[in-house]
Amino acid sequence: MPELPEVETVRRGLVPAMEGGVIAHAQINRPDLRWPFPPDMAARLTGSRVLHLRRRSKYILADLDTAETLIIHLGMSGRMTVSGLAEPFVPGEFHHTHAAAQKHDHVILDMASGARVTFNDARRFGAMDMAPTATLDQHRLLAGIGPEPLGNSFDAAYLAARLTGRRVPLKAALLDQRVLAGLGNIYVCEVLFRAGLSPHRLCADLTPDQAAALVPVIRQVLEEAIAAGGSSLRDYRQADGELGYFQHGFQVYGREGQPCATPGCTATITRSVQSGRSSFWCPVCQT
Repeated sequence: MPELPEVETVRRGLVPAMEGGVIAHAQINRPDLRWPFPPDMAARLTGSRVLHLRRRSKYILADLDTAETLIIHLGMSGRMTVSGLAEPFVPGEFHHTHAAAQKHDHVILDMASGARVTFNDARRFGAMDMAPTATLDQHRLLAGIGPEPLGNSFDAAYLAARLTGRRVPLKAALLDQRVLAGLGNIYVCEVLFRAGLSPHRLCADLTPDQAAALVPVIRQVLEEAIAAGGSSLRDYRQADGELGYFQHGFQVYGREGQPCATPGCTATITRSVQSGRSSFWCPVCQT
């Protein structure tokens, strides 16, 4: 499942084609993805201007001048690609001619600029919905989500308050979207390795200094992943069709049985299962 860095990378790739632009024509090629599309979605999108393109947790949000917001979730196999971008964008970064429609091109947005945005999802685990912009935070997909880890409201005091006294594993707490928005399994594994904390450590056993130290590590890992274009696992692609490459810098994720990356450590990376998800960690460096 794409996590915050992948979704943010896609959002940034869509901005030149969508933000400030008018959707000249919206084509919806099936009635649903993971859930049914909202009623009259094509008509509600056609002719609207995209005022802002932003991200909340793992969702891309397109605020329209009709006072509605298009909510986009990539799911496990959803891809959004751009074609037909004009100068001043560097030739080669995006495809400049529209490819023939593919079997799983479920939503196609033709912009008045000539650009085209295509949502392709072979397994249909993605989703799109529309909701009033003014009450978006009450939408069932967005209500109750915690602060953005790269935002100003996420700091040491907040995280310590959310973790202190909780008798749940640290990894489970960091994956809880009510605690923090957008973090997923891959990046929590990487964060905990850099912080030297076991994924099995109970939150209640953290010292205040350890909780505070997690904040800059979380930000650093996410910023590095965004700069690298995300992690390409299975179906994920950027908006220009290219692969992200942060996965080449994984220090623990997917490295079961391989040597620990910490200089001088002779341990190997261990894999364990927590709540049905794989945790990768060094039993020596992470305590």
